[in-house]
Amino acid sequence: MMRNDPLLRAFDFIGLRRSSLVAAICLGAAGALSALGLAALSAWLITRAWQMPPVLYLSVAVTAVRALGISRALFRYLERLASHRVALDAMASARGRVYRALAGGSGVGAQRSELLARTADDVDEIGDALVRGVVPMAVGAVTGVAAVVIMAVVSPLSAVVLAGALLISGVLAPWWAARASATVITDGAAARQRTGHAVTTALWHGPELVVARRRGVALERLRDSENDHAQAVDAGMARQAVAASMTPVAMLVSVVAAAVIAVDLASGLSGSLAGASSSDSVITPMLFGVLILLPLSAFETTGPLTDAAIAWQRGRQAGARVMALVDGEGSALDLDRQSHLLLVERAERVEASRADPVFSPAPQTLIARGLQWGHDRSLGPDGGIDLDLAPGARLIVVGRSGAGKSTLAATIAGQLRPLAGSVDSEPASLPCSVAYFAEEGHLFSTSLRENLRVARGDATDVELIEALTAVGLGEWLLALPDGLDTDLVGGGSALSGGQRRRILLARAVVHPARVVVLDEPTEHVDSSDAPALLRRILDADGLFGSGRTVIVVTHQNVDEFDVPIVSVGV
Repeated sequence: MMRNDPLLRAFDFIGLRRSSLVAAICLGAAGALSALGLAALSAWLITRAWQMPPVLYLSVAVTAVRALGISRALFRYLERLASHRVALDAMASARGRVYRALAGGSGVGAQRSELLARTADDVDEIGDALVRGVVPMAVGAVTGVAAVVIMAVVSPLSAVVLAGALLISGVLAPWWAARASATVITDGAAARQRTGHAVTTALWHGPELVVARRRGVALERLRDSENDHAQAVDAGMARQAVAASMTPVAMLVSVVAAAVIAVDLASGLSGSLAGASSSDSVITPMLFGVLILLPLSAFETTGPLTDAAIAWQRGRQAGARVMALVDGEGSALDLDRQSHLLLVERAERVEASRADPVFSPAPQTLIARGLQWGHDRSLGPDGGIDLDLAPGARLIVVGRSGAGKSTLAATIAGQLRPLAGSVDSEPASLPCSVAYFAEEGHLFSTSLRENLRVARGDATDVELIEALTAVGLGEWLLALPDGLDTDLVGGGSALSGGQRRRILLARAVVHPARVVVLDEPTEHVDSSDAPALLRRILDADGLFGSGRTVIVVTHQNVDEFDVPIVSVGV
């Protein structure tokens, strides 16, 4: 069951180095155990010095106190370095692999603000779950067990009380905090996404909003979403405060109980407390100090576990959203909408995505039987559609806006699950055969070369230049000051709509997939050039050659093409 946890699935996806995580936990546990030993030894030393023995009798204890004090600080510093290194490496790996998944067509239908949230805030939440969740919980467990064992040597009855108090502080309080904050975290994430959508709309469509006199409406939506986020955060504070209060209460009970037991046993009334063993009757002043100070040190590692549980819960929901994006399931704002079965079903695909996908070089036949597509409802005709696309075939998908053309294309490419029927390729499996290129494909703020190599990392400069020339950007490339090394500052915003579409088309040309699904490849291209470009895409001897299958989603007039057509929404 734990294997299906979305956060653990996210850890597997990002390639978390478990050896480094274990090293961070060991360093944290060493620092916590040093603090625990320091508290016990300091208590013994204080009470022993009160008896004024010869100084030499205390020399070993004094030296040990200094050593434990230094080691506590040293181990905590090393744990901070190790845990943050693990988290930062994991976050960098997560972003790289999410970008590769997006370049391969995942995230179909997601808004720009949603993609920003997934690659930024949600990845940060996964990193926080490591530093503020996993490591403190493991360290707290080790320290709690050690404290109970040490206390049991001094007084078994006090150890029982301490164990109960630590369970309240380290298990019950975090569980309550996580459970109480689950809904609040979900509502906060939803409000945060609405805020991101409102911000990106106001920034990227500012001139259009001003012209349409809708800028005030957009800003009002932004204010409303910010207020919703603030209310969602405030709603969980009371319940989280209750959970946080359990730790000081448990600490008070443990210390008071230890003091009462110690006083009772030290006074020789060992038989007055049920369950006290014969060894409890030999409580010395030194052991009395240990019984008082040891619980205080033990609760230092269980106190932060309430925040650790909240960080874990945030990480779980962030992991679910990131994994849903990678698996092509689109937007997912709560765990109920995330299918754990889907994550298990696609485990092999997620593991395979750790490295660059390997596409079969052999010609592929795309086969669909009774295919139904859509999100909440079926968008296809009764009985679905059947497709038999031999290697080199061409297919056009047309229909009115919103009819489901892009959804059908994403389903054929394996980015969305069919609502009914099946779609596959032979002889290779679907993910190793088909590449989907969305209408709003992303261009990165890096060189032109690297933007094309997103599709195939080993593409040569000659292949890249040929692809750009083939899509009509040859003269533009010659005019660039640094050629392929020219940085596209601002990504797609540095280009015109037509240039952006042609670069995305060139990316599809160099991609190794044998079946290519293009969503509106001529959108924003000059009306005088668009028909010719579409003809070269669909021509068997055109951009993609006779060995690759091409599926084109378009709203242009396609009557002149002798190509099979699937009409959507008719």
